[in-house]
Amino acid sequence: MKYIKIVILALVMAVAAVSCKSQFDLLMQSNDTDKLYKGAFEYFENKKFLKASDLFDKLLLSVKGTERDDTVQFYLGLSNYNYGDYTIAEANFDQFIAVFPRSPFTEEAKYLRVECMYKSTYRYELDQTPTYKTMSAINEFLYEYPNSQYLKRMRDMLVDLQERLDRKSFESAKLYYTIEDYKAAAYALKNVLKENSDNQYREEVLYYIVASNHQYATNSVKEKQRERFLTLVDEYYNFISEYPESKYRKEVDKMFEQAQQYIKNK
Repeated sequence: MKYIKIVILALVMAVAAVSCKSQFDLLMQSNDTDKLYKGAFEYFENKKFLKASDLFDKLLLSVKGTERDDTVQFYLGLSNYNYGDYTIAEANFDQFIAVFPRSPFTEEAKYLRVECMYKSTYRYELDQTPTYKTMSAINEFLYEYPNSQYLKRMRDMLVDLQERLDRKSFESAKLYYTIEDYKAAAYALKNVLKENSDNQYREEVLYYIVASNHQYATNSVKEKQRERFLTLVDEYYNFISEYPESKYRKEVDKMFEQAQQYIKNK
């Protein structure tokens, strides 16, 4: 009797193991293209993006050259994008664009590729190579689709990325001021505006040019001070001509007064 119970229990457990096999596992073992296609979209619509991507990936070979080919490849990328795997999704969209340049999904694939690139860029302190690549991709998209529904998003990304580059340039030059190398600071800060006169930190750059020249003149040997205070005066006028209501106005006015006083006394 005991033996029979053990056999029955074993059979029940075996049946349970088979019945507990998930629908996803069964689909992954199937070679039925229609079932896989339907199942992939069901998982996608239920926001099970990782499983959807596995099923779309499994479908790639079986739908190659058919009318479902571009749909499967596009949704493979979209599944990975929605899952948050932007590196893989970008590769998926790159492949899609290369194979299907005229698909109804192509514009969206190009947009989503840019989104993947944008989400993979770094904060301003780090390497900005991905930022330059993303900006180039955005400009290509804007040229190709000037009336795209994604136009505003593309421009917003471009503004944000340019701000990172502007800030990196400004902060790198400002570092010389922080370490009290005021001559180098003034030179580096002026170069920031030579490279990009529309730098979003232009006001701060011009302020630190004045401050750097002030510190440089103040700490110079007496024989050089008059010449360097005169340079400060020139930079002061450059600053207030652009930003007469600046939050730095009181500070630069004080620097200017000190320079004027020194020049007058000499």
